[in-house]
Amino acid sequence: MFERILVPVDGSQGALQALEQAVALQKALGSEIYLLCVFKHHSLFEASLSMVRPKQVQLPDEALKEYASSVAEHAKRHAFELGAERVRAFVKGGRPSKTIVSFANSKEANLIVMGSRGTNGEADGYFLGSVSQRVASRAKCPVLIV
Repeated sequence: MFERILVPVDGSQGALQALEQAVALQKALGSEIYLLCVFKHHSLFEASLSMVRPKQVQLPDEALKEYASSVAEHAKRHAFELGAERVRAFVKGGRPSKTIVSFANSKEANLIVMGSRGTNGEADGYFLGSVSQRVASRAKCPVLIV
């Protein structure tokens, strides 16, 4: 039924709770888990707006990609600690909701399991996060929001 489960991760508690649910589903169904950490892409123009002018310009994308990679690897280790068997981690740049849906389509994910709010979470317990709301409304597969 759910051969490929996509779990977007951003380092938030909600993402880790979603990962725990995905691992439980994997154990019951024998699924493969895809972890995806999305970092916001910055253009050269956005980078040029910085008030700090280092001698050698480092694009924000490089630092953000490095951080996203560490978040994805941490989530992967956590999944294995929970008893997961088949887990692959990916990092992509772009708008989170659009990138998550596009990645799910490209990998033919059968289910997306994600936290209700990420690192930019709104007031505790009152609202569904904007990313999870957009993903739920645009995804072609079922979305389980934890």
